[in-house]
Amino acid sequence: MNAPIKRLALAGWIFLIAGFALVHFLHLGADFPNHTEWYSDWAKYTDEGWYGNAAIRAHLFGNWYMPGDFNPAPAVPVWPFLEWVLFFFTGVSVVAVRALVVTIFVVNLALSYLLLRGRGGRWVALLALTLLCTSPFLYAFSRLAILEPLLTTFFLAALNLAVRLPRFKRPMVAASAIGLLFALMLLTKTSAAFLLPGLIWAMLAAFASADPESGSTETPSPAKLWPPSREAVRAVLAAGAASAVSFGLWMGFVASRGLLGDFRYLFLVNKWEKPKVFYWPAVSFWWSFHGGLWIDHILVPLSGIVFLLVLVYWLSPLRAEWARKLLADPVFGASLLSAAGFILFMTYQNHPQPRYFTVVALFTIFVLAQGAGALVKASGQWAPRLGAAAVAVAVISAASNAATTLTYAAHPEYTWVNAAQNLTRYIDAHPNGKRLLVSISGDDITLITHLPTLCDDFGTADLAEKLGAYRPGWWATWNSVDAGTLEDLHSHFSLEQVGSWPAFDDPDRNVLILFKLHPLPGGKVREAVGKKLRVKLPEDRFTATVDADEDE
Repeated sequence: MNAPIKRLALAGWIFLIAGFALVHFLHLGADFPNHTEWYSDWAKYTDEGWYGNAAIRAHLFGNWYMPGDFNPAPAVPVWPFLEWVLFFFTGVSVVAVRALVVTIFVVNLALSYLLLRGRGGRWVALLALTLLCTSPFLYAFSRLAILEPLLTTFFLAALNLAVRLPRFKRPMVAASAIGLLFALMLLTKTSAAFLLPGLIWAMLAAFASADPESGSTETPSPAKLWPPSREAVRAVLAAGAASAVSFGLWMGFVASRGLLGDFRYLFLVNKWEKPKVFYWPAVSFWWSFHGGLWIDHILVPLSGIVFLLVLVYWLSPLRAEWARKLLADPVFGASLLSAAGFILFMTYQNHPQPRYFTVVALFTIFVLAQGAGALVKASGQWAPRLGAAAVAVAVISAASNAATTLTYAAHPEYTWVNAAQNLTRYIDAHPNGKRLLVSISGDDITLITHLPTLCDDFGTADLAEKLGAYRPGWWATWNSVDAGTLEDLHSHFSLEQVGSWPAFDDPDRNVLILFKLHPLPGGKVREAVGKKLRVKLPEDRFTATVDADEDE
């Protein structure tokens, strides 16, 4: 291929990637795509409001903190801080926060290119970007204002510094910057702790593979991986010290403000019941590992196949040098450890959700692109052919994914925004005491319509206590009435069902139901004795089904 045609092809490829990146900005107010295999993810009707509620409340109501309610900002303050800054320019808007998160996705593409550009050639980096920006999975979740995209940004920035540490004139300063980035990762999403092994590997491997004269880390030398050099150890210690000090300063601030209870609460609500068998880790691991297919049914298995091929060449009698160098590469090793780390997190938690795999998706694609690139360049008869076959399958999969992504972009639905707006209009047209709604999706509704809300499921105070303190006028739930929530509501109110609106596609949560809350006469408070408040009472007026009592 002559140079002009090569340049034209390269420009066309970059233009294609940029075009698909820009597609993510279309119809930002639309629903999370309906009728996908990720339909059950809770984030689409809770997380956008939950993790930004401090910024939303501060701008709308003048106070970010609601005592007793769900206040995650003390534990994960970075994302609400960015939203707080954003809202000075845009006002509180779901479109604004989604535009911010899509911008972060584009930044992640750029950081991915910088990370991979020197690890096998420009085409390897562009292949990875193509697979990322055409992914329907990442399209769906990169348009939600959730925590994972920003976590990925800080991690990619830290990895870009880590693999270049030997090139810096003052590597300890750069290492300290890595430590600060890791602290920001922890303060963005606490599960960032499971990415630490990948970051440490990248730092150690970068020094082990560096050319003493040029500082280049493009040709790793596995023989020097262990024991680590003095410079590598100093860099890791400098990063650890910077991270510990910066995180400690934040914890000191949280403690001084009396917010440790809110900090701890985020960990309490993320404890999930484990299988009641002694081998539960194996059960949980299979669930979490198999969940990788949420990302892609072709690219994820292909990535595993490519990794196994690299291992085979490394373990073969020939001990292929290219395979040994790839396994010692700072980015390849960090990608493997990071994907494994997040799967370990989900195994420990026993609660994999599709959105968690957005982090795994990135590094799975890195493994595929780097591994296929190394196979293509390898010597011998079969390795290049196997690499070319892997690239061909990846390209075909990307074409299919691109068609799906364009279908999502071309057919936006607005059921959630419409439901939230119709609910708020009804409340404003039919005053009923305090204009305050209680709902599991309340913070999302506040983000969309600016209606003040409380969460009925999470909070440092019991729901019955919050109801007595805040005296809301309304309650909204999905599809049916939870018996435990009904008991808490009955302690202060009787219920009247007044409206319902379809939204989303989850068969368990596709109808948003609104209730008026009527205070008991004379401010009476019912005592919960037995299960008498966990069922519909004579003074209630609703037709929604009460879920079976879980305590029975």
